[in-house]
Amino acid sequence: MEVYLSPERHAQLNDYAQRHGQAPEAALDDVLAAALEWERQDYQQAVEGIRKGYADFQAGRVRPVEESFEALRVRHGLPR
Repeated sequence: MEVYLSPERHAQLNDYAQRHGQAPEAALDDVLAAALEWERQDYQQAVEGIRKGYADFQAGRVRPVEESFEALRVRHGLPR
């Protein structure tokens, strides 16, 4: 598979690889693997949060949106 990198990104990759003592190909593989793993974990956490929120909703563990917004306003020191 051929991957196109802009000249700017190619230069960044070469700098990164040099700083880490890697060939650019290995550096790209490592960085891409880390980014994809982060994205996978972020996605799983989002799905779990949605599932938990929906379960709370189904069980009646909810409060009015006005109350929630007021709590956020107070917590973050926002004006009315």
